[in-house]
Amino acid sequence: MRSDYLFTSESVSEGHPDKVSDQISDAIVDLFLSKDPEARIACETLTTTQLVVLAGEIRCKGVFENGEWAPGAQDEIEATVRRTVKEIGYAQDGFHWERLEFINRLHGQSAHIAQGVDASDNKDEGAGDQGIMFGYATDETPDLMPATLYYSHKILERMAADRHSGAAPFLEPDAKSQVTLRYEGSLPVAATAVVVSTQHAKGYDEGDKEAELHAYVKRVVSEVIPPVLLRETKYYINPTGSFEIGGPDGDAGLTGRKIIVDTYGGAAPHGGGAFSGKDPTKVDRSAAYITRYLAKNVVAAGLATRCTIQIAYAIGVSEPLSLYVDTHETGTIGDDKIEQAILGITKLGGLTPRAIRTHLGLNKPIYKPTAAYGHFGRKPDGDLFPWERLDLAEDLKAALS
Repeated sequence: MRSDYLFTSESVSEGHPDKVSDQISDAIVDLFLSKDPEARIACETLTTTQLVVLAGEIRCKGVFENGEWAPGAQDEIEATVRRTVKEIGYAQDGFHWERLEFINRLHGQSAHIAQGVDASDNKDEGAGDQGIMFGYATDETPDLMPATLYYSHKILERMAADRHSGAAPFLEPDAKSQVTLRYEGSLPVAATAVVVSTQHAKGYDEGDKEAELHAYVKRVVSEVIPPVLLRETKYYINPTGSFEIGGPDGDAGLTGRKIIVDTYGGAAPHGGGAFSGKDPTKVDRSAAYITRYLAKNVVAAGLATRCTIQIAYAIGVSEPLSLYVDTHETGTIGDDKIEQAILGITKLGGLTPRAIRTHLGLNKPIYKPTAAYGHFGRKPDGDLFPWERLDLAEDLKAALS
């Protein structure tokens, strides 16, 4: 296995047009789950200049039943959309939370999909779709995430916090980051390049104001990335020169277009399915969460320093078709034995969709916070980010003893 190389990951801010769409879609998921924990939601969002469009399929008691909207439901959906855009910080001429046009094209879920997914007298609930999902963990960072993505996220999170607090009033919501690390012996030893492009107030693309913005970005980077890694770093800050027009006014946004940012920054495989806008019966989401949970606990248990886990499902079928563990030759025990241990842990319920949702507590309005700065590597807090808990490590060790 190659041990000396350069590797790069990127992140995008909460104001990036695709992330605006993701956050709106997940705000709708949370709204419906708050009304009906068994709601079915597949909500796609389009954002562009002064326009937000929702499309997709839903089923939700008290909101949309028998092909009809409940009184006030559509107004509540619109209010949720506008509040989400306002919280991100968009009150610009080209995209303003209060003045944008809103179109709702959500409609009822297909009865043919429902009959395959819903539980009945003689069958357990089936997977909401076919597909393959991957989870990953590595000991490169305290959150067991790839360092390139970890630092890319942290840079933008710090900048967003400063924008919201007023500490950096020249920043606007749209931004991107990218970190390149040099690895030796599979460990990061230097950040060779850091790219940050941020939307800015008028005038911060020349002279003293541009210098102020550049100095601010470098200070943030120095506070996020350990100084030992910054000895040979090249910085690329707003390399196009100007970035005043941004967000959905600068580029259309769509739900589900930042799936690598959402997961592992390219350091692990991806099954291709997006997360945002989907209720947890969709295994694109729930199975990706359980495989991250499993991989993270494998590493936390000391069974490996890197771990990739794949799982596969067929639509309407409850049992997974396959489970695959790869510890990349870092395991202290055979990968096949880890697979057997996972499938033998009773509390995981054979990794059926229902068992995943029950074990992780996914039928709750917990999804909007996932829609910016990554679904993984986050701090579990009450009901939030339960797939980041390390409460399976002892079960794994016991099953392998």
